[in-house]
Amino acid sequence: MNKAVAHLLIVDDDERLRGLLQTFLIRHGFMATVARDAAHARGLLAGMEFDLILLDVMMPGEDGLGLTAALRETLGTPILLLTARGEPVDRIKGLEAGADDYLPKPFEPKELLLRIAAILRRVPPPTPDPEETPKILHLGAICYDPERGKMWQGQKNVRLTATESALMRIFSASPHITVSRARLAGDSGRDRSIGIGQAQERAVDVQITRLRRKIETNPKKPRYLKTVRGAGYMLVPD
Repeated sequence: MNKAVAHLLIVDDDERLRGLLQTFLIRHGFMATVARDAAHARGLLAGMEFDLILLDVMMPGEDGLGLTAALRETLGTPILLLTARGEPVDRIKGLEAGADDYLPKPFEPKELLLRIAAILRRVPPPTPDPEETPKILHLGAICYDPERGKMWQGQKNVRLTATESALMRIFSASPHITVSRARLAGDSGRDRSIGIGQAQERAVDVQITRLRRKIETNPKKPRYLKTVRGAGYMLVPD
């Protein structure tokens, strides 16, 4: 994806803030569309494709967490939550709902740009030449194509978020090898200037839990995405 023409959807009930964000992001080379609430956003998403959704958590009616969870049922578009609630427990709730990242308000404009860039880097690359024969990984009934970043079960596509796609690319590059939480937190696209700490590693655990729900028959007793105690995680395909 060409980040210079990435199309962002800004969802915020604060008219002044969404206008400022739209102007700022357009000035930095993005296309930006705004929505005043969850219902407005749903209407736009029904007819347009976006590369990233900037979503306010605290909105009247359906809030950002509810909308995130609902969108994740059918949509893999990356979601960056924006909220005045910046406690670790709030961030974990956002990630559990399906967000790719979480930025507390007020935030520095440069940090917003860094986080957007980091998320967009996690989006799967374009589909390769169809004449190439990809190596497919088999996880029971689940199939995963590392080159295209696609996962499916039978005839049904398994939708992955940008972060889940990034994690699968990392694991599929080193099957049967333990990958540390620190590496997963860094290599999955988070900007190095933000730093890797316990919060980031805990965020990885949340993303792993979500990924297991998509590839494991029993996520509480994982067969394919195993925990290596004290070391990290390991992908064990068939």
